[in-house]
Amino acid sequence: MSRIKEFNLPDLGEGLTEGEILSWLVKVGDTIELNQPIVEVETAKAAVEIPAKWGGVVTRIFHEAGTVVEVGKPIISIDTDPSSGPVPTEPAPTSLETQTTAAAAAAATTDTAGGEVEAGLIGGPAPGGRTAVLVGYGPRTTSAKRRPRTGTATSATPAATTTPPAAATAGTPAGTPPTASPTPAPAPVTRPGLVLAKPPVRKLARDLGVDLATIAGTGPLGSVTRDDVHQAVAQARSAPDLDVAVEAAPAVTLTGGVADAGTREQRILIKGVRKLTAANMVASAFTAPHVTEFLTVDVTRSVKTLEKLRSRPEFAEQRISPLLLVAKAVLLAIKRYPMVNSTWSGETNEIVVKDYVNLGIAAATERGLIVPNVKDAGRLTLPELATALNDLVRTARSGKTPPADMTGGTFSITNVGVYGVDTGTPILPPGEAAILALGAIRPTPWVHNGKIKIRQVTTLGLSFDHRIIDGELGSKFLRDVGAFLADPKTAMLTWG
Repeated sequence: MSRIKEFNLPDLGEGLTEGEILSWLVKVGDTIELNQPIVEVETAKAAVEIPAKWGGVVTRIFHEAGTVVEVGKPIISIDTDPSSGPVPTEPAPTSLETQTTAAAAAAATTDTAGGEVEAGLIGGPAPGGRTAVLVGYGPRTTSAKRRPRTGTATSATPAATTTPPAAATAGTPAGTPPTASPTPAPAPVTRPGLVLAKPPVRKLARDLGVDLATIAGTGPLGSVTRDDVHQAVAQARSAPDLDVAVEAAPAVTLTGGVADAGTREQRILIKGVRKLTAANMVASAFTAPHVTEFLTVDVTRSVKTLEKLRSRPEFAEQRISPLLLVAKAVLLAIKRYPMVNSTWSGETNEIVVKDYVNLGIAAATERGLIVPNVKDAGRLTLPELATALNDLVRTARSGKTPPADMTGGTFSITNVGVYGVDTGTPILPPGEAAILALGAIRPTPWVHNGKIKIRQVTTLGLSFDHRIIDGELGSKFLRDVGAFLADPKTAMLTWG
């Protein structure tokens, strides 16, 4: 068994297919221990540190920081027995082994049109002598015929040698006819309507809006690689727009200087947490019929209660904020109205009411909005809840929230008041029936005991899934949350 072991990027949960390497915590030549963190990877869920699967010496790092790597691809190799001296080289295969391997590879990589397909591409070889295929479609047993692309000429020959337009005109000024080169570079062999590329590369091209047919692949047998796609995007952004006349007037800045529009725009690739959040919000907004209700509450007594809690030894090392009492109010109100803490299941045609509350707290991070949750928050005491909320927010802001903490939420709170916003109409996290927005607490003229006084006032906004929660239930729930915040001492004594 080889001493050198390759560590593949693991599946970090919920069918994630790729991750971006944020930073390496080790380098080639380092001696590492079992379970020592070696790399920080960002997925569509969060940034996580991955521990080493073996102890030993790092012999190779396959990808630099900033690279997006597919799950299952090697990221690092480790010499698990460095004390045994230099790593022995693998013996060369015998003549019979060489012939057998070559014959098997040739048979596996030759398609019905007479061409060869690289290992890993659809129709190419896979471990165990199998053929790489799309799941559910089986290996190809007959020649495939594709419909000609719109606007392209067809040919009766099975293969044609073409020169990509970008390559033919590279380095030629606009408006100048290309000149023939005495030693033209060999053009890749292509088949009409067929572009060789691995499925992840095709997905990347779709996400970036790139037509693979316009790219001259640099991979084996002319297949298109990730680098080819990224290079095509970079060339498209830097290339001049040939549809615009050369005499067109240049853009002028406010100060009268000439400006390049490209230097005044910033393009941010949608990936990771932001990409998943966007997909979830779109799915939620167009799946669950949202209703939002608002309630303005005098929270002066809640503010005074927080001041008293800060002086108690149980909260001495905790950061106490209005969010703590809002969370407690929500947990107590859910006990009175369990239907608020439920999920609509279209697959089974059921409403699933949860007997536990995984309380989600929306947190803004550098990588986008995430909603980690406190597991079984209803069973926590007030000091335990304060600790859990502080830990949750601190971990989220550091970018270290594990994927497990971002799944399974049942009810969420978003505190827009920290930004000075009065309230909002939040969108439900997928699978949840309600979400509460906490607005800013402001000194406001308020009628109290028949007189106008300056009181601490806030506005709550409750969005809920109208398939599960009707107006009456939503109104009662919001009313009780407001009643708790108006007089938390009495509510905890009578509700708790």
